[in-house]
Amino acid sequence: MALYLRLGINVDHVATVRNARGGFHPDPVRAANLAIAAGADGITAHLREDRRHITDADLDRLLHEVKAPFNLEMAATDEMLQIALAGRPHAVCLVPERREERTTEGGLDAVTGRSTLQPVVHALTEAGIRVSLFIEPAAEQIEAAAALGAPAVELHTGAYCHAAGADAGRELARIVAAAQRCDSLGLECHAGHGLTYDNVAPVAAIPTMAELNIGHFLVGEAVFVGLDASIRHMRAVMDGARAGGPVGVLGGIG
Repeated sequence: MALYLRLGINVDHVATVRNARGGFHPDPVRAANLAIAAGADGITAHLREDRRHITDADLDRLLHEVKAPFNLEMAATDEMLQIALAGRPHAVCLVPERREERTTEGGLDAVTGRSTLQPVVHALTEAGIRVSLFIEPAAEQIEAAAALGAPAVELHTGAYCHAAGADAGRELARIVAAAQRCDSLGLECHAGHGLTYDNVAPVAAIPTMAELNIGHFLVGEAVFVGLDASIRHMRAVMDGARAGGPVGVLGGIG
């Protein structure tokens, strides 16, 4: 059981705002340090092939100027592997990436992608970097991740966050069952994508959930209330949900 639920803050979209006009403001490194001061446990950023938000210079500064665990989201490519091995972040989350998408849509296919993922997972692990795979909450994907030797997975929560009514309940049940399957296989379970104040509590309450990674929503809220206040509120909602006990949801894993 994960007694404490970590909060990772993704600073990608601070860079998105900066890049809309160019220059240096707002600075994702400043945002990262503010996030840690507000109660975040770590920082996440996605260095994409097209560098649409985070840049190589941002990555270098995040690695050297933020005194907290850093999680690099990246595609499983030779270029990104070499960047990760040179920078040695605390953790790497392998994610799917397509140029035409606005943001990461859906999880990796760890079943059919094993031949591509295996050497990347091995190289990162050998370098002492914690590896997670961003996957759908599906039994076959979790088992494939375990077979690849990844110590952690991050469950894609997009379908749950975008659903309503009974559909949301079914999607939550898949996440609950996926977290239980991770626990049975000895995998640390993380989750992220689309989480907000309104939908995070049931996910945070899953007793074996170890980490949530949240970015776009909190950066958006910061426009209205400030980054410190948006993160502190999320931290409070998560802590309150965890203190309330497990989610009473039954369901299978698809």
